[in-house]
Amino acid sequence: MNPFSFSLVPLLLAVWTIPATAENWPAWRGPEGDGRTTEKDLPIHWSRTENVRWWVPLPERGNSTPIVWNNRILLTQAIERENLRTLMCFDRSDGRLLWQEGVTYREKDPTHSTNPHCSPSPVTDGERIIAWFGSAGVVCYDYEGKQLWRRDLGKHDHIWGIGSSPVLEGNLCILNFGPGNREFLIALDKRTGETVWKTDVPEDSMDSPEDRSRLLRGSWVTPLVIRVGDQSQLIMFWPKQVVAYDPLTGKRIWSCQGFADLAYTSPLFGNNVLVALGGYNGPSLAMRPGRSGDITQTHRIWRKHRSDLFLGTGVIVDGHLYVNDMYSNAHCIDVFTGREIWKKPLRGKGGFKESWSSLMLSGDNLYMPNQAGDTFVFKASPEFQLVASNSLFEETNSSPVPSNGELFLRTFDSLWCISGSEKAGQDPDSRWKQNARE
Repeated sequence: MNPFSFSLVPLLLAVWTIPATAENWPAWRGPEGDGRTTEKDLPIHWSRTENVRWWVPLPERGNSTPIVWNNRILLTQAIERENLRTLMCFDRSDGRLLWQEGVTYREKDPTHSTNPHCSPSPVTDGERIIAWFGSAGVVCYDYEGKQLWRRDLGKHDHIWGIGSSPVLEGNLCILNFGPGNREFLIALDKRTGETVWKTDVPEDSMDSPEDRSRLLRGSWVTPLVIRVGDQSQLIMFWPKQVVAYDPLTGKRIWSCQGFADLAYTSPLFGNNVLVALGGYNGPSLAMRPGRSGDITQTHRIWRKHRSDLFLGTGVIVDGHLYVNDMYSNAHCIDVFTGREIWKKPLRGKGGFKESWSSLMLSGDNLYMPNQAGDTFVFKASPEFQLVASNSLFEETNSSPVPSNGELFLRTFDSLWCISGSEKAGQDPDSRWKQNARE
């Protein structure tokens, strides 16, 4: 018997067959790590009773975003009352829980009250699924839930916890292990878990040996691999600087100085411009990728001394950066100058709530959730146009996931499948009540 299985399956709808051509969303920010999908016919309007294909309750709250591969939805989930760090696998056609596997970690593992354990998303190549469970290690599973390998990278120690998701590049699984008393980039062989290369936070990102313990410094960034001519570059934000590495060797290629002490948002790349948004009102900057050395004087194109409170990651479209700040304001910024074109507060039926999620782009529509469970759809345009505001009334810090004409939304309470036409014939609230009675 699977020791990590839970009775989570409510009354569900009939099984739907998913075409083999369904777009996969194999990592936190999608196939290219940039929040873009090639699908253009995603749902625009929904509610708790409209255009809901299915929903399933989750055992505890969580911040991670699911990933999708063919007919499987994969989601990291902590069971804090049992000291478990788990990976859940759902059938995407009806939401059935197929398996749940994980590891036990009983030692003290600090995190912020708003950041439950298992906040990083998993990553998959279609054969294996890799999840980072913080101090509990990096674990790799196959699609039957069998553990293939597990690596103990040591204890992670920061009172705000972790947030960086692993990324795949070729046969490597690359992870930002930080921030805290121990912080480094590491590349593991995705087939075995063995270390291929490892590099510590640069010394020039530290003011002093004691600097690591400061709260208002550190990087929760998920790295991004970009192409610069015929060269692949792994972009990482550290305190005070942006650094590019060779993803195959971990060798430092170039750096750009003047960044913030705190980094939350992941790298944004478009129109041959790389944008680094600083956290907690810190400096933001933009640069063109270099080939070697310190490119601050030669490639940095703008720097803003003070930024808005950016936590989620945005999208660059046609020379414009679209991003949301923590106060649920949407921004349009000129990537070439840093000039803000517009800033719009977005408020839904859930009332004012912050927004910690990241944007997703489909066609010319951007999707932006807030903590109240409202998801706003607006145009990627230098002239602001709100398309829709949709409310689930369930708190969330996760980001929307598209696949095969559907959206998957993870809240603190549930995993939702939103379809373009209404297929659910029952009010979710009534199903909650019926499940509770049973």
